[in-house]
Amino acid sequence: MARKKANIKSRARDTGGKSREKPRKPLWSGLFHFLLSPLVRRLTLLLIFVALLFWGWSALTSWATNIGDTAVGLFGWGLALVVIAVLVIAGMLWRRQLSAFVQRWKLYQWNRWLGTVALAVAIWGILAFFNQGGSIGLAIIGQDIVDYPLWASLLRLLGFVVVGIILVAPRACFYLLVSMISWLGRLFRAPSPPISPIEELEPPLRPHAYTEPTTTERMTPPVLAPPEVPRKEAEAATPSPTQVELRQVAEEVWKKYGQSPALITADGWQLPPVDILDRAPEVEFGQADNVQRAKLIEEALASYGVEVKVVQINAGPTVTQFGLEPGWERKMKEVREKDRDGSVKVRQEEVSKTRVKVEKITSLANDLALALAAPSIRIEAPVPGKSIVGIEVPNTISGLVSLRGVIETNAFQKIAAKSKLCLALGKGAGGEAMAADLSRMPHLLIAGATGSGKTVCLNSIICCLLMHNTPSDVQFIMVDPKRVELTPFNSIPHLAAPVIVDTNKALGTLRWLNQEMDKRYQKLATDSARNVEGYNKNRSGEEKLPYLMLVIDELADLMMTGFDEVEHILCRLAQLARATGIHLIVATQRPSVDVVTGLIKANFPTRISFAVTSQVDSRTILDMGGAEKLLGRGDMLYMPTEAAKPKRLQGCFVSEAEVERLVYFWGGQQREEMPQLKVEELAPSVTTTRGGYPQDPLLESARQLAEQHKQISTSFLQRRLHIGYPRAARIMEQLEEESSNQADP
Repeated sequence: MARKKANIKSRARDTGGKSREKPRKPLWSGLFHFLLSPLVRRLTLLLIFVALLFWGWSALTSWATNIGDTAVGLFGWGLALVVIAVLVIAGMLWRRQLSAFVQRWKLYQWNRWLGTVALAVAIWGILAFFNQGGSIGLAIIGQDIVDYPLWASLLRLLGFVVVGIILVAPRACFYLLVSMISWLGRLFRAPSPPISPIEELEPPLRPHAYTEPTTTERMTPPVLAPPEVPRKEAEAATPSPTQVELRQVAEEVWKKYGQSPALITADGWQLPPVDILDRAPEVEFGQADNVQRAKLIEEALASYGVEVKVVQINAGPTVTQFGLEPGWERKMKEVREKDRDGSVKVRQEEVSKTRVKVEKITSLANDLALALAAPSIRIEAPVPGKSIVGIEVPNTISGLVSLRGVIETNAFQKIAAKSKLCLALGKGAGGEAMAADLSRMPHLLIAGATGSGKTVCLNSIICCLLMHNTPSDVQFIMVDPKRVELTPFNSIPHLAAPVIVDTNKALGTLRWLNQEMDKRYQKLATDSARNVEGYNKNRSGEEKLPYLMLVIDELADLMMTGFDEVEHILCRLAQLARATGIHLIVATQRPSVDVVTGLIKANFPTRISFAVTSQVDSRTILDMGGAEKLLGRGDMLYMPTEAAKPKRLQGCFVSEAEVERLVYFWGGQQREEMPQLKVEELAPSVTTTRGGYPQDPLLESARQLAEQHKQISTSFLQRRLHIGYPRAARIMEQLEEESSNQADP
């Protein structure tokens, strides 16, 4: 016994003074735990239930028989439908899916459940026709009412079926209805009228019925009728076939559009109807393709460890914008736990989570383009005004945006109701129409490589202004060094002077416009008006000051002719001409720093960039990259004055036939007494020197300095005339040339 106690003490000493033996529990405690165990409790409840069932079996069977007869009489075979519904709800409760069902009901599946209920009610009514639907089935078809007609019951039953089908498959029913209406329209359509000559000219239905004019003929203003334009004596007495056909076209246009009683008349001029423009065919984009591409985007980014979710799909005419919501970066740790059996289980526990950085998405642009098999994609991070990242993917089929389609939208009409200088620019990446007010820009700078859609944008802007303004409201001064782009507008009465194609005359026109701005400011000051809108408020007709639009198709050609003078005049007009109603629309295909200088960019805050050749050109015009990734053919980035980032648009397309119809419409209203601004008389004449440079306006001041001082130099002229060194050197060369000419006998 003593040895046993010593062994116990030694074991207690080895374990830190604590014995490993567990204390024994009393017998009554184990019995109490056995009686309260789950097995004993379930057996007890089962015995109580069996005893109660045996005790009240007779009463229960009689009650069940009465309830069954009542239910069969009330529901009939429809009781099976009720039992199925109860079992479905019980199954959802058992699987704890009722909350998910309620959430799906709220989101998008409520119509399907209601349609299922309507179809079940229709089946119940069909059973009632065979006396198997009970009282509820008779109430559904209305047979519980005395003398209720059979056809009315059938109509009620048919109504439940139709409502159920529409609620279960609304999209398929809509397409079926549209197909039936189109079929009925084709069935009862009247025979088409004979084709008139003007309809043969309208694209894209038929090609032009007349011969395409040459470059020289396009530069010459077309002969309009009515009224007839007198010809020069030097021309042949017999007109050429092309001129005869052009006159016929003008007559047809005037008969079709110019003699309608529904035209709007302003200041004695008739505004052209919107029917004079073509309506572009709409291109339908497959929603299934966009959903598949959205899944590809999510999977491609997930493979690089970036969690995102596509929450928006905006299909545009050229690109489709996928709106991504950044996911979470989660930090996990392993937690090891023991269960009751003693086995170790490992589970992952979330420690922290942070949002995915936008830089991680933008850095994967090339990988996304590879996954989507796209030529290039553009990532807008974030989309202005939304908490999403926009990925713009080119469409497989590009849509055409017509000028008429944008003019007829609410976005354009809202701006047109407030301003006469509303411009239809195009449609955005999501298909929304985009319009702007030129008076708030107040000037526009357009850049883009050859063939990117720059000239088409200029034509659409001019046509949009011609659609809503008379010659007493807006007048144009067009400079076209290419000689073929803006010359088709030569016969409209809105021109202050014929389209200027000579560079020397263009410089003189800029000087005249500078003088005209100063004269307008004097008129505004005399009338105590702050701007041209206040001056024209109580005036009409010829008393009003019209808006003057200076449209330059190629700025680089003017900058090569007279860099300093062109830059100085353009910047002065851009700074001061807004209040006088003079607005500049300047385009160039070479957006380099020697053409679009920093001073010009500072005075043209509103810019449009089409596809350019390099990122350097994109930064020159937009102060950021992105324009080098555009697709061309009207795809552009529009940078308004108040926006921090450019917006991607598909520009409006105006065909040559639309331009011709619009020009013929206004040419048919040409008035001989229409006063025109005589730009050529007011502009000083420009003479060229032996070096090929135009005569500088400061040359006379330089002559006076040469007479006052015996010797002058280039740096002297630079200091006294406050000009740059290149301009001072050119003036010095001209003075030396004049002195050498005077010295020769």
